[in-house]
Amino acid sequence: MPINETIARYSDFSFKTAIVVYALVLVLLIWQYATARSRQVAERELVSVGGPAIDPTVPGRVVGPPEKSLSERLGNTAFSVLVVAIALHIASIVLRGFATHRFPLGNMYEFVTMATAAAILVGVLFLREQRYRAMWVFLLVPVLILLFLAGTVLYADAAPVVPALKSFWLPVHVTIVSIGSGVFLFAGVASLLFLYRVRQPEGAESSGIFGTIARRLPDARTLDRLAYKTTIIGFPLFGAGVILGAIWAEAAWGRFWGWDPKETCSFIAWVLYAAYLHARATSGWRDTKAAWINVAGFVAMLFNLFIINMVISGLHSYAGLN
Repeated sequence: MPINETIARYSDFSFKTAIVVYALVLVLLIWQYATARSRQVAERELVSVGGPAIDPTVPGRVVGPPEKSLSERLGNTAFSVLVVAIALHIASIVLRGFATHRFPLGNMYEFVTMATAAAILVGVLFLREQRYRAMWVFLLVPVLILLFLAGTVLYADAAPVVPALKSFWLPVHVTIVSIGSGVFLFAGVASLLFLYRVRQPEGAESSGIFGTIARRLPDARTLDRLAYKTTIIGFPLFGAGVILGAIWAEAAWGRFWGWDPKETCSFIAWVLYAAYLHARATSGWRDTKAAWINVAGFVAMLFNLFIINMVISGLHSYAGLN
């Protein structure tokens, strides 16, 4: 079937608009993040006097909690706008599929678009509570970077896939791997924030911008649990994707495993995440050492995505820039 150019343009428009809206959400959250202290201080002062304060100018009048500041209202608005960004993001994927009459995972542009959508949806699932709000700033930054790269360096026009990818294994194998990669993106951010947070313990009187940033984040234990929970989800997904890829390789190339560069790097990443889960359950390794292994696994994922696909030639090279 010929490519539907009109739907393809709508897909590209949704993708570009989603980036702009995500950037707007990031600006609003940074504003709320930077000015949140006044609200926190006001609440502590209210609690320190044992409850609601008495207005001295009006006998018997009780002063309630301070009203929400403009910056906090903008922060709340950001999450409403985030829903619009997510809808546009998902619409760009769906429309790309309708435009090409295939599953929209045939090149790096489409893979990164799917993986970042998975990372955002994991954020929606795990960062619903108010105490996690500050983490959105650090999740949106790598998502926006990846989306920018996808829309520029990695962009590919809507087109049919090469013959080697015309298989029912494409939506199964690549979807599972892309979702697992998005989950690992979230876990990597959580581990990096955990490593940063342990240097600024709860209650420490840290000064400067680094101490201010740390005080906005959840405590180190919470960040560590988030990284662990999401890695538990991503690990079997990515492992299943590798196994399904091996089955597809046997059908396409006549062997399950050939130590192709992408296969090898995927296996290394899987081993690193297995090591993280083992270290996380081992006394003496479950804190910073385990977190560093998780970060190493995420770096291996990025290396596999960019360096292996774009620099090193292999049997998976057709999955690069089409």
